[in-house]
Amino acid sequence: MKKNNRIILHSDMNSFYASVELIDYPEYRGMALAVGGDEENRHGIILAKTLEAKKMGVKTGEAIWEAKKKCPNLIILPPHYEKYLYYSRKAHNIYYDYTNQVEPYGMDECWLDVTGSTKLFESGEKIAEEIRNRIKKELSLTVSIGVSFNKVFAKLGSDMKKPDAITIINKENFKNIVWPLKCDELIMVGKSTKNKLNKIGIKTIGDIAKTKPNILKNILGINGVKIWKWANGIDDSKVRDYHYKPPVKTIGHGITTKSDLVNNDEVRDVFQELAQDISRKLIEYKLLATGVAINIRSNLLTRKTFQKKLAYPTFSSLELTNAAMELFKQYDWSSNLRTITIRAIDLIDDNYAFQVCMFENIKEHERNIKLENTIYSIRKKHGTNCITYCNLLQNSKMPTDSREKVIMPYTFN
Repeated sequence: MKKNNRIILHSDMNSFYASVELIDYPEYRGMALAVGGDEENRHGIILAKTLEAKKMGVKTGEAIWEAKKKCPNLIILPPHYEKYLYYSRKAHNIYYDYTNQVEPYGMDECWLDVTGSTKLFESGEKIAEEIRNRIKKELSLTVSIGVSFNKVFAKLGSDMKKPDAITIINKENFKNIVWPLKCDELIMVGKSTKNKLNKIGIKTIGDIAKTKPNILKNILGINGVKIWKWANGIDDSKVRDYHYKPPVKTIGHGITTKSDLVNNDEVRDVFQELAQDISRKLIEYKLLATGVAINIRSNLLTRKTFQKKLAYPTFSSLELTNAAMELFKQYDWSSNLRTITIRAIDLIDDNYAFQVCMFENIKEHERNIKLENTIYSIRKKHGTNCITYCNLLQNSKMPTDSREKVIMPYTFN
């Protein structure tokens, strides 16, 4: 089947976190409700909201106190990520009944390539209708589904009608449906890009489509050409299948602490705590870091980023922590810290051969690698909390909610 004859679905579960909570709290149906982070752990933002809350002006990502100013009767429920993962997997199982080409875009969204499935299920629209009905019946949730001939327009379709709806965007109607939309409704057109486009009179997706690509390239670089293609329905990016694993380019972990970090010792403890998680992933992915980057945000919300090369490729949490602290020496403590992130960068395979440096202590490096392997083996057998470093036992500023983030893959190549 040729790429230009593809049938792509984008399924988006409506108000996902809030809808899952309403399964357990049906008495709140029809009320303004939101799922919010833990204010004590300084994750006090709106993560999801019901349609009733949206009508009151509540927005995802805003602070809880801001949302309550708009909607004083707003019901706030804490997030339960295990439940959301459970329902997300259940939805994926339904998708897999129709195709093995299912690409997640976060926990609640997926692209499906059903091009080869129409021989069994007649059409993309019929498959979308079956999925919509099954998710409602089997999971008590609703989805909005876009059906189109590429990924970009399929996602646009799922955003156009909510909740519980199907939108068809095909080659015959896309100019009538897509081109009148505001330019920032196109994926990858954020606030900054929108402002740049608006300055030269580009207001809609149709305006993007009708602008010469070299003009967009001059303003936005290579992304200008990309959005011109997408606006004109040109998108051959694949929907990744079940077995596809994207290459890991960096591994990072960041956290907003329960209270401000005020000295180097507190910063080191947090870096070390985060580095242990990064080390585990490096071992499991069979990768080594050849560099480290840190990002710090103060309580005045100013950001700074530093990075450096490592003496030896490593997965040692101690070496990652030491490198992070070397970088942190550049910070002048003009204000206390609220958020810090550490990333292992420039990753290579763990079987990579490297040259020993006469100015670095290779024996210490080997001891650190041996220690990390031992800790990893013990934790794998007996659990993450069975062994730790003494200096981390009293680290009260780490939030209790240290869940891993769900990363949205970016596969428009």
